[in-house]
Amino acid sequence: DRIFNIERNCTAGAIPIFWGGSFFGCGDGLALASSAHSESLFYQISLFEIQTKTSILCYLVMKRVYLNPVGLFALAICALLWQSCEREFIPDIIPASDIVVEGYIEAGDQPTPPYVILTRSFPFFRELDAAAINNNFVHDAIVTVSDGDKEVTLQEVCLNELTPAQRALAAQLLGLNLDSIGFNICLYIDISFSMMGQEGKNYDLRIEVEGKTLSANTSIPFAAPPDSLWFVPPPGEPTDTLAQMRCRFSDPPGPNFYRYFTKINSEPFQAPISSVTDDLLFDGQSFIFPLTKAESRTAEFDPATFGLFHVGDTVSVRWLNIDKAHFDFWNTLEFNAVNQGPFSSYTRVAHNINGGLGIWGGLVASTHTLVVNPE
Repeated sequence: DRIFNIERNCTAGAIPIFWGGSFFGCGDGLALASSAHSESLFYQISLFEIQTKTSILCYLVMKRVYLNPVGLFALAICALLWQSCEREFIPDIIPASDIVVEGYIEAGDQPTPPYVILTRSFPFFRELDAAAINNNFVHDAIVTVSDGDKEVTLQEVCLNELTPAQRALAAQLLGLNLDSIGFNICLYIDISFSMMGQEGKNYDLRIEVEGKTLSANTSIPFAAPPDSLWFVPPPGEPTDTLAQMRCRFSDPPGPNFYRYFTKINSEPFQAPISSVTDDLLFDGQSFIFPLTKAESRTAEFDPATFGLFHVGDTVSVRWLNIDKAHFDFWNTLEFNAVNQGPFSSYTRVAHNINGGLGIWGGLVASTHTLVVNPE
């Protein structure tokens, strides 16, 4: 049952290794060296395991390892066996016609009615422009939301149909500067405002469109806002133009899930590159930590100012409590956003839509505004 037989008849500290009765070489578990000192060289380092009746650990080193011909042959066989155990991973291909849902309902200091944006998924290599985005919205769907006590039907509304006052309200709801986008957003919303988000409630979403039925459920947790926010001089060399925000926070017994945004003066709210966290490492604790400014994804990275606020600016922090499915969506989406390139690991964005893709998320929000004036 043993492919390698190990005996202690090498020099002191070395272990002889045999391949099926033929001499393989002597080694200490980190390096192998043949007593014959053949001129055959092996340079690759790796540690791998072949599943047979017993597990075989083949140690190769990243330096010259001298092997006799039998040892070199054995390594070649071992490498072939290792490659034969590899299994190619091909991720599931998402059909281009899948319905994508982005919908929210909010409680807190500025509660909102439920609203949903429906689009279709794009093929990966499709050219993306304003016309393609305009044509990608899904129209004429029947969208309903129920909180267990009542049910409302959401009405489809497009931005080019709104009055200036309604556009301003939509911009606040979506957190967008509508004058800076070059396409027409359509969404489904409870225009009667008869259902507003409430803490501790569950909300069921149902969508009927193009012969398909999509569904999802979300809950709005109870609020756990920061205890206080203030500014201090940043670490490093003294400066009178920049400041670091500090947050004192008491986490209630969990699990709890959080997300935050920052806003500077009259700019829209922005989420930082990593905007979500759970309380796995600080469940039930009170502590103080630095809260970084959300940087624009199109801005050049400046290590001297990254995450810091300019003295004299008016800063608003939007603090959210979300449920786990909502957290999982943003956590995987943001991981994918920063984990790019040919050598990045594959991560499937989590979603909670039955029959489609995307997120139906409940949240409770609190907004805190202060002027940057380090203490």
